[in-house]
Amino acid sequence: MSVITLQIDDQWVAVPAGTTLLAACATVGLRLPQLCHHEQLTPVAACRLCLVEVQGSERPLPACHTTAAEAMVVRTTTDALVQQRRLLIELLLAEGNHSCPVCVADGACELQDLAEALGVHQLRVSEQLPRRGVDASHPQFVLDHNRCILCTRCVRACDELEGAHVWDVGYRGSHCRIIAGFDQPWGAVEACTACGLCVEVCPTGALVVKETGP
Repeated sequence: MSVITLQIDDQWVAVPAGTTLLAACATVGLRLPQLCHHEQLTPVAACRLCLVEVQGSERPLPACHTTAAEAMVVRTTTDALVQQRRLLIELLLAEGNHSCPVCVADGACELQDLAEALGVHQLRVSEQLPRRGVDASHPQFVLDHNRCILCTRCVRACDELEGAHVWDVGYRGSHCRIIAGFDQPWGAVEACTACGLCVEVCPTGALVVKETGP
């Protein structure tokens, strides 16, 4: 296997050809912010949090979906990138209902962790506070659309790992949401194997195990 050498934040790094920038950064201990990415799933570059600056590129590139190249010069923590990441987190928090103290995922939420890591303690944009549905029709799990950030991890995990194809993305714009089956109640979708993979990969409290007792 051939090896390429590139520069990441003034540090020269050698990685196998075909390695993504996200993986190349990880080899030197740089963990870029990410919400849509999962190492077991196909990258989709949806959240844009892992954007990096590459010398010669007119715009930042998603590290999860960009292949490292010989002599590439990459910047991961410029002021512009940090500010953009903070704004993206603020927009995600404002677009849904993410009141951490009353969320079952409080303390185990990747969105919450990133907000803390990036110093997002208040929002500079108006909260939308939409009233979205909660699907508790499944005997074991609950889907809370209010906390979904449309990262599509659940869609990809169900398709690529379980092969059940339960989930999809439906509608457009502000009405866009994750749907089960042909926009059915989750509990009515016979294809669901109740494997729990979608719940396992969800980065927020949108997909959770149903409480069974006190």
